[in-house]
Amino acid sequence: MKRVRFYESPVLNVQMPLWRSRLVLILLMLGFVALAAKAMYLQGLSTEFLQQQGERRYERTLVLPATRGKLFDRSGSVVLASSVPVRAIWAIPEDTRSASDAQLAELGKLLELSVKDIKSRLVDETKNFVYIKRQVSMDVADKIRGLKVPGFHQQMEMRRYYPEGNVAAHVVGFTNIEDVGIEGVELAFDSELSGKPGSRRVIKDRLGRVVEDVQAIVPPVNGRDLNLSIDAGLQFDAYTALKKAMVDNNAKAAAGIVIDVRTGEVLAMVNLPSYDPNDRNDRTGPVLRNRALTDTFEPGSIMKPFTAALALDIQRITTSTLFDTGNGKYRYKGNTISDVSRNGTLNVAGILRRSSNIGMTMISEQLTSQEMWTKFTELGFGRAPQANFPGMASGRLRPWERWRPIERATMAYGYGLSVSLMQIAHAYTAFARNGDMVSLTLLKREGKPTSVQVYTPKVTGQVRAMLEAAAGPDGAKLAQVQGYRVAGKSGTARKIIDGAYSKSQYRSSFVGFAPVSNPRIVVAVMLDEPKAGAYYGGRVAAPIFADVVASSLRRLGVQPDAPIESVVAVGPKPEARP
Repeated sequence: MKRVRFYESPVLNVQMPLWRSRLVLILLMLGFVALAAKAMYLQGLSTEFLQQQGERRYERTLVLPATRGKLFDRSGSVVLASSVPVRAIWAIPEDTRSASDAQLAELGKLLELSVKDIKSRLVDETKNFVYIKRQVSMDVADKIRGLKVPGFHQQMEMRRYYPEGNVAAHVVGFTNIEDVGIEGVELAFDSELSGKPGSRRVIKDRLGRVVEDVQAIVPPVNGRDLNLSIDAGLQFDAYTALKKAMVDNNAKAAAGIVIDVRTGEVLAMVNLPSYDPNDRNDRTGPVLRNRALTDTFEPGSIMKPFTAALALDIQRITTSTLFDTGNGKYRYKGNTISDVSRNGTLNVAGILRRSSNIGMTMISEQLTSQEMWTKFTELGFGRAPQANFPGMASGRLRPWERWRPIERATMAYGYGLSVSLMQIAHAYTAFARNGDMVSLTLLKREGKPTSVQVYTPKVTGQVRAMLEAAAGPDGAKLAQVQGYRVAGKSGTARKIIDGAYSKSQYRSSFVGFAPVSNPRIVVAVMLDEPKAGAYYGGRVAAPIFADVVASSLRRLGVQPDAPIESVVAVGPKPEARP
């Protein structure tokens, strides 16, 4: 085979023009120069800008949460609310592809989630952060870490814990999953408790690991611990007494308040039914209602002492003025006003002791609507109490110009206006003190409380004696407490159902104070719709009052001011010997 040399080929033996080779060489040189210039520009002139852009894509500002302040009772030894460390379980959906169904099943078992629920959170693989479950306890989180499921990670957070549970639920309230106050004291003092979070500027990799700090850490300022006015012992006693009474009387709901007469501190506030603030599933529905503050009702006979005190204070009547209540029926302004029984002729003390609606109607005839409205307003009715607590109801007290003639009579004995249990308990501090209402607080009070004078000390003393008789052997005798003199008034009010007064649904109440010789506490209790037979306040609410007063005064170390009857049974006398 004959070999052909390349220069003998007519194709390969073509001579390229010199200018073309030089052009190619120049273009190559220009390309390398451009690359060098670009590299120099990126590495030299634009280094800081490019680094900022890169850091911006991976730089994160971490919020350093402040530890929420604790809540203590007034003694400082009982914790009502504190924050405990927990963990949040999160995932990067793209990285969880290699996780087996068996691993997800084990994970779901620990988190109390189904595999389907977990997978539904991982559908969007474009996300780099997805919460699986938050506020997981530390021991469960440690078990999850031991599973080493691909793509699942953990981060620290805090959860609120309430040691007293149901007993103090409506006082303390609770926080949401972000540790922000939602109810109760947690909401009322959220700014003081939450503190101020800090910050940390860092660079993270795609797995969420901190690579580098890029800014000095701003430390968090922890929330302030608060001492509430609540006494944990008194709170438990009141809760126990109300719960027993609610069951015994088959009642729909119950509420109770204990106020320190000297300081205006709320020592106990109980609502039933209650809930466990530690259980998120339990924090729904009517159980969340703080009935002592938010529910208003027509007070009934517990309003009578205020009307009587007003008439005495402006000298329209005296303690010896007599009223003929007749046979228990009284025709007034086209309406018939009734008493439970025939009471005949009564003075003002007898009217309160016998709880005579007719007698109160006759007293109201000595007063004007404006005088009654003005005094009721001074007592705090028709406006929310100033106690820095969320949801306090103002009740209803219509302007006196709009009162019909019959309404002056009905309001005198507790119908035609509405109040909350807190309002009525607060107003009774005027009788327990020298006619002045002390300001309320849910925090432990350090200084001297303020007060507003609503009655003269002379009239206050007179009404106090009448209320002692009303809670005595000839009145609501079930309110008696062995060893202590007590004073108070029972109330039984029909509930309004569909715009009309019910004949079978009542709200029973008792409000009073003790010891009479030197009052220390005001106690107000209420039962909603007792259905075990009895419904009069003197029958169903007075015993609760007695139980709460007895336990409270003993816990407070208040000395008895009445003779203590012997509890030792006296046996039969021995027969005389012949």
